[in-house]
Amino acid sequence: MTADDDVPSDLSHLGTPIGPMIRVHGGFANRMYRLDTDRGSFAVKELNPVDGRWTCHVEDVFRFERAAFAAGVPMPEPISASDHTLVHRWVEGEKVPEAPVPAAFAFEIGELLARIHALDVEWTHVPIEDPTARDWPELAERAAATGQPWADELASHVGTFLAIAHFVDACERPGPVVLTHRDIQPWNLLAREGRPVVLDWELSGMLDLAGELGSTALSLAKGPGFDNIEPAIFRSVLDGYVAGGGALPPPGPSWFVFMIGGWLGFTRWNILRCLAGVEASTGPDLALSHESARNGVRGLPDMFGRLPELEALLL
Repeated sequence: MTADDDVPSDLSHLGTPIGPMIRVHGGFANRMYRLDTDRGSFAVKELNPVDGRWTCHVEDVFRFERAAFAAGVPMPEPISASDHTLVHRWVEGEKVPEAPVPAAFAFEIGELLARIHALDVEWTHVPIEDPTARDWPELAERAAATGQPWADELASHVGTFLAIAHFVDACERPGPVVLTHRDIQPWNLLAREGRPVVLDWELSGMLDLAGELGSTALSLAKGPGFDNIEPAIFRSVLDGYVAGGGALPPPGPSWFVFMIGGWLGFTRWNILRCLAGVEASTGPDLALSHESARNGVRGLPDMFGRLPELEALLL
């Protein structure tokens, strides 16, 4: 699909188009389009079939979304799903900046997580975790040979990236495991009249509860780096979770291993896209992959070095 393509026939159930589909730029993994028809406006997400980081179990995700929407979770209405496309009702709202959110917003996110975790939804796929990749020396050599702008920084942190990979594989996850969104970050949220709207559910699946809470609370409590973390906002997410009927798991590094491991895999994936040096037909634009690779090369060693400081947020 491109911005000027005719509307595919498998979207005919959305009504008669009143204009071409318009590309909405900025997606980190998939490609998004807006389609306006005589039945309303829709967000049409073209799934990336060549993204090797995970498999989107579309039928399970769609069933989970429908249950969450029916339970009153503020989110775009899920309309339809296929192997290559997810369609939702278009929702207007303000983008949530990568900065500490208001305490009430964080508290409500915690409450929403508790409601999501309480849903009784069948999930047919058992997660299979492969060992974390250890090819960072090779990637650094290839980055230097191809003149990547972040090659020197990657080379200087190879040892740290290997240590992070070991931490991700070795860190004990005490459970419980819950069915959840797995990616509630500022870029997957809108603010509508000051209240959250949860977007982008395609990474949904089973996850250790501590990893979900730690990733969500930290992302809402900080800016782009780790120099401005507001502990009160972090705690507001957890307070909201308890107020919503959830129980907190014991403190420990497992609260942050999912975020670190996810960012590690995301960084490696974008590095590989940059090393290929071509605009792929799916997924993020090459310039966005360069930005994501650079942010990971700089940010991951910083986050890993601050694990004791992050664990202190739990006390």
